Order: sequence, then structure tokens, then C-alpha cells
Amino acid sequence: MTPPVLIRPARRPRLLDLCCGAGGLSMGYHLAGFDVTGVDLHPQPNYPFAFHQADALTYLTDLITTSRIREFDLVHASWPCQHFARVTAWRGSRGAHPDLLTPGRELLKATGLPWVIENVPEAPLRPDHILCGSQFGLRVRRHRLFETSWGGGGELLPPCWHPKGRNKLLAFEHKDERAYADAMGCTWMTNLEARQAVPPAYSQWIAEQFLNTDERAAA
Repeated sequence: MTPPVLIRPARRPRLLDLCCGAGGLSMGYHLAGFDVTGVDLHPQPNYPFAFHQADALTYLTDLITTSRIREFDLVHASWPCQHFARVTAWRGSRGAHPDLLTPGRELLKATGLPWVIENVPEAPLRPDHILCGSQFGLRVRRHRLFETSWGGGGELLPPCWHPKGRNKLLAFEHKDERAYADAMGCTWMTNLEARQAVPPAYSQWIAEQFLNTDERAAA
């Protein structure tokens, strides 16, 4: 007689989003099926998920030390980009902004979990994925690098498409900030919050690549 098959109830995977801001990338992970918890140094009154106001490096260190990091399945970090961003060199001093990416990457490795780092194109990341709004049908030109613990690969995306003229993409400097925020898909944010955000479509795609990779590994 064939033994009965034990069917376990499905559990949504859990994501820790460090330096989450108002939740642009958090929303993408949510849309991909994750339960999301965000951490940021500053208050985020419009953040749509569970939130902890704390220093991300300190918070992650505590989770590792107490083994509570095992409550999560994936860790995402968008360490502040000002140290690397070209615009900082134009408008201020990169030296006034600490590099949190380098120590942050070491802590992510110490979690023993899969992880993702997102940052500006100038940041010292391995370019596992370089994403642009035009690849997802968004009228937004906002390039971001993603380094993942599992490397590149995954579903192929169309190349960037930056049309000129009437149909050109909205850029960071667009004079109508509300239009730019809405075009990114960050409709719940203020204009100021959206200027620091990344379209949810990016992280939804990254999350789907992770889930597909995880399923293949399990098989």
C-alpha cells in the first residue's frame, strides 16, 4: 500500500529589507509573494509593511548574534548610495557620507542566508543585474545595479530602450516629481520619498529569479 503523502501548508517566504526607505523595493518583494519587514534609520510613516526604526548594520548584527536572522529566507540591502553617487560629487562631498556597503556586504555573508544588494551604477558591486525602467515597460530611466549571493542568470530581459522626443523616458530630474513617482509605481509615497526610491518592478523581478533558483535547488 502506498504511504500517504504529507502535505504541509505553504508558508510565504520572509524578507528582511535593510535601509528600506518608504518601501519601493519592499513592495516588489511583496508582489512576488514575500512577507516583508523593513528597517531604516529614519521614520518611514508611509512604509506599507512591518517596520523597525534602527541602524541597519546594528540591527543586522543583533539578528546574527541572537540567531533570529533565521526567521528570514532572504535579506535585501540598499545601503545609502551617497558615498558612490556621481551627483554627490557634483553637489557636495562623497567624504561626508560613510561607505556602509563594504561592511554591510560582509555582514550579509555572515547571515548564512541568500542576499541581495542594490545600489547606483557607480557603486562597487558585481553587476549580476543592471536594471532600467524601460525593461519593465515603465516610462522611467533609473538604472540600478543588483548583486546577489547566487550570481546572475535567470530570465532574459529586453535591453534598455531610451527613446528621444515626445515619448522619452522620465528621468530623475523631471520637473513634475509627482509624475515621476507615479511612473515608477510608487504611488503611496510623497515626492521626496520617491526621489530616494526604486521601482517595485525591479525587486519583483529579482525576487522571482530567487524563487525560481530556490525551487531548482530544492528539486
